[in-house]
Amino acid sequence: MCQLLGMNSRLPASLTLSFTGFAQRGGCTDHHSDGWGIAFFESDGDQPGKAARHFVDKESAATSPIAQMLRSYPIKSHNVVAHVRKATVGAVNVENCHPFVRELWGRYWVFAHNGDLKDFAPLLHGSFRPVGTTDSELAFCWMLQEMNKSHAGVPSETELTHTLRDLAQRIAQHGTFNFLLSNGQALWAHASTKLHYVLRQHPFSEVQLKDEDLSVDLSQLNCPDDRQAIVVTEPLTSNEAWVAMAPGELQVFIDGQPFVRQPFPAHP
Repeated sequence: MCQLLGMNSRLPASLTLSFTGFAQRGGCTDHHSDGWGIAFFESDGDQPGKAARHFVDKESAATSPIAQMLRSYPIKSHNVVAHVRKATVGAVNVENCHPFVRELWGRYWVFAHNGDLKDFAPLLHGSFRPVGTTDSELAFCWMLQEMNKSHAGVPSETELTHTLRDLAQRIAQHGTFNFLLSNGQALWAHASTKLHYVLRQHPFSEVQLKDEDLSVDLSQLNCPDDRQAIVVTEPLTSNEAWVAMAPGELQVFIDGQPFVRQPFPAHP
């Protein structure tokens, strides 16, 4: 299975610390070595931007020179989605690396998935079509198609969350569907089997990474107004209060904190 990492922040923030630990799972402390990717939404001053800076590589995140560059070059963003891949459907190549990026309603949308979907073959009749051969990109294209059909104009976060709840429920009938989705304004997280989040805010404390021998005092990196929600498949630190999402839970994060929660019964 793949692993997911996301951040939603009240103010533009760097994901360098979390990405440093997460990248080690791409072939060093874990076996997710079949490619990786990350997308940062550019900030427009202190406001979330519409454009995403997108990096993917078929090399492992633990050894990729691009990943090394990003660990040492902090890019500040309101929303970030990252992924390390263990290939189950689709060849090991760049077009099958998550996250995937598409435009809808004049904004970029970024999506990454962890899991396998069986007998999932939806009809695509719009402009959203896969470039690669993964079940993940197919699911993303179908979600965007159905979102566009369901709303005449740009919906509110609450309306969109209700739509995503229904779409996720339908896709989850075909297998494991943990995903992260962002449009630069919010971060949606859906847990089918395993997903965790932690809220970082004032007063900030020292954190200890699980995948590297590294401790960082967050109070030295953040101001009192900073607040971030970090979402990941498995907790990245050993001394924070990570919250395990329930199977079937859909959570949306805005301004670095949970906004609404939309659970539904898990499918066998």
